[in-house]
Amino acid sequence: MRLLKSAMLAASAVGMVLIAMAPLTNAEAQSSDEGQAQGQAQSSDQGQGRDGGRSRPQLKLAWAPQPVELTPYIAPNRPWWKLADIIKSHAGQQSWTQEISLSRDFHGQYIQMAPGEKTKTRFYADDRVFWIVQAGQVRFTIQGQEPFVALKGFLVQVPERVPYSLETVGNVPALFFQVTPAGEQPSYPLTETPTPVKGWKYTEEAYTGEGHYDQGPGPIVNRPYIDFNKEIIQGGERIGVFVQDDKTYATIIRGLAPATPPKPTELGHFHENFPEIWFIEEGQMEVQIEGEPIMIASQGDIVQATAERWHRLTSYGPGMSTRIPIIPRPGNLHYVQPPVAVDRGQPRHKN
Repeated sequence: MRLLKSAMLAASAVGMVLIAMAPLTNAEAQSSDEGQAQGQAQSSDQGQGRDGGRSRPQLKLAWAPQPVELTPYIAPNRPWWKLADIIKSHAGQQSWTQEISLSRDFHGQYIQMAPGEKTKTRFYADDRVFWIVQAGQVRFTIQGQEPFVALKGFLVQVPERVPYSLETVGNVPALFFQVTPAGEQPSYPLTETPTPVKGWKYTEEAYTGEGHYDQGPGPIVNRPYIDFNKEIIQGGERIGVFVQDDKTYATIIRGLAPATPPKPTELGHFHENFPEIWFIEEGQMEVQIEGEPIMIASQGDIVQATAERWHRLTSYGPGMSTRIPIIPRPGNLHYVQPPVAVDRGQPRHKN
């Protein structure tokens, strides 16, 4: 595969368009993750969560800052974590944890728990935590909710200051992707003994309040769980947003591959000061990240673009594809190319 950096840098030399929510070109629509789930207009086969009724705001031009050297990937972050490689690296282990991503805002881990294994009851002070179940069965016990068993495809979340625990049920390990706040240790009810952490101590303190799940009427965004296979694949529900509050945003974007593949000069968008991470929930995605070869990521894989790198994800191959982008700023700015820039650069190359 060829590297994309030269074509991308050439296109980024022109002024950028500021855009938050608007109908986009085919490639931009496939790449504009947060906008898709917030209601941008698009054709029905390009993704869920758009109502098609919002008008496009007036585009503005600006000189957007980008570092001369691409923002580097710092371990454990990398452009592409292949699930098959992760599982292979832990062969023979019933329980393991694989660090996947770490940013200013989020800590992402792939975790496998052996049959019968159970976590302590815990909570986080000011942030929601959430999971995407990849294999096995996990019983979630969340304060105020009836316990439930999550299977492959389940998306589960817990609000801040709400105690919860996880337990593997059945006779095979449970595998899931977990996102917690970066740099924050969990708190524990007094009935638990905190797990020791080097450099930290636990003291008995008092607090008030707790987070909550959204209530009707209208679409419920923050619900305890979404059964992706039952509700979306089988039931046809068009669920766009999975998690949304003032500092966390995760959406469900589902669609077919476009009839005409996007040009390599259709760069997608970039964010000014945070990385974006995607969990591939279904099918395959073609991933174009500035400075990296084109990647074809499959179900269970995780990809990430560092801050200020152009990136575009496009549904790939037969059947439906779904990605779950995770970002820290729901109302963030997308820098996209002025329309004339899309037709500049080199032709598309393949192996």
